[in-house]
Amino acid sequence: MQRWVVGGAASCNAEVIELTPADWQVASTLNADVVLVTVEANCERDLELIGRLAASGTGPVALAAGGSVNLAVDAMRRGAADFILQPSRAQTLFERLAERLESRPPAPAAAAASTGQETGAAEHDFIGEAPKMVALYRQIMRIAPSAAPAFITGESGTGKELCANAIHKYSGRAPDRFIAINCAAIPHDLMESELFGHVRGAFTGATEDRPGAMQLADGGTLFLDEICEMDLSLQAKLLRALQTGMVRRVGAASDERVHVRIVCATNRDPEEEMSAGRFRSDLFYRLHVLPVHLPPLRERGRDVMKLANAFLRRFSAEENRQFTGFSPEAERFLCSYDWPGNVRQLENLIRRIVVMHDGDTVNADMIPLALAHTGSETGRPLSAGVLQLVTQSSGDFHPSPIQAGAVHSIEPFWIQEKRIIEGALDKYDGHVGKAAAALGISASTIYRKKLGWDDNSAMSA
Repeated sequence: MQRWVVGGAASCNAEVIELTPADWQVASTLNADVVLVTVEANCERDLELIGRLAASGTGPVALAAGGSVNLAVDAMRRGAADFILQPSRAQTLFERLAERLESRPPAPAAAAASTGQETGAAEHDFIGEAPKMVALYRQIMRIAPSAAPAFITGESGTGKELCANAIHKYSGRAPDRFIAINCAAIPHDLMESELFGHVRGAFTGATEDRPGAMQLADGGTLFLDEICEMDLSLQAKLLRALQTGMVRRVGAASDERVHVRIVCATNRDPEEEMSAGRFRSDLFYRLHVLPVHLPPLRERGRDVMKLANAFLRRFSAEENRQFTGFSPEAERFLCSYDWPGNVRQLENLIRRIVVMHDGDTVNADMIPLALAHTGSETGRPLSAGVLQLVTQSSGDFHPSPIQAGAVHSIEPFWIQEKRIIEGALDKYDGHVGKAAAALGISASTIYRKKLGWDDNSAMSA
């Protein structure tokens, strides 16, 4: 393999400098166009080398004589700009290297300044090792090299744009642009111009020719977020563009050819949208070639804490705070919560905690009570076993028995439940964790119940 690289350098018109792993700091100072790192399976040293090079600002290319998707994912997550399985022919290797030499991506700042629309590679990679996430990583690596459209589904906040970024980043289109458009954020009457561009005089305010997202993403990837929000008339024009590879700017008399990979996403059910007549079935089948589904955070188990700790480290550094971890009670709450807003909600919560509090440990009392509200669980009664447990454990609390036939004396269950939980809290001096343990419920359940009491009190007033 080394002989291939040295002997074939002339085909790329390139100079080759051979370095050992110990020389990684030298590699970071050479301003090299390509740094090629040979990677062996299960070799942590090679992966650490990739991480060091990436941290120094050098985007290494990993070259493996053999390996698996897991090895590729590990290399990419450490910072590899590309991953190449050693081909059987030297020419194939040099074709891949030549692509990177000839099409270096623009600096992110310059690219953003030039268009005002571009979204660079994701600042943070996926975090998590839940089985569904491992399957997702493998799926991304499998579909990324394809030019076929990808259709991402998942609840709001699960990371659909991050997934689209990863598909682009690990594809052969990575040197070219990744353009993102949120179809729900742009008014319908402006969306056609945003997507296809316009010519001068096409409408009031069109003072100059302007390319659209399709032209800007030529050779790269166009990400259409919330695709189901697109107007039906524009859906027809998008379908034509996908079928012909030709687009027409608003006000133009002729078409222009573009070569774009489409990745789209929605948090809606496409089948329901088609049944309701809001989404064209022919467009759906044109786009739904490589489906990708992102799991909600509640299905990712201990990934919640991996994410929470990563966010805590990042925001503590940004806000100059000293937080280093979570108390057991806070951890139990985070792991038991349903996270209807998924990763985005968790991220925003951790940022809020870091900004609003000081200390080195995040405690349960730092978590806003409002977070404890989930509509499906508010007002859920405690079990008979819990009632018995709290009666035995709360000491001072003795609920009055309900007499048969005394209908006028029956209280709403939430009031009795409130008295039970408050009795346990009084017994343990307001310590939510201890009260929850005595009741045989989670601390998050107490938080949810307390918010439910406020709602019920407001309705009773």
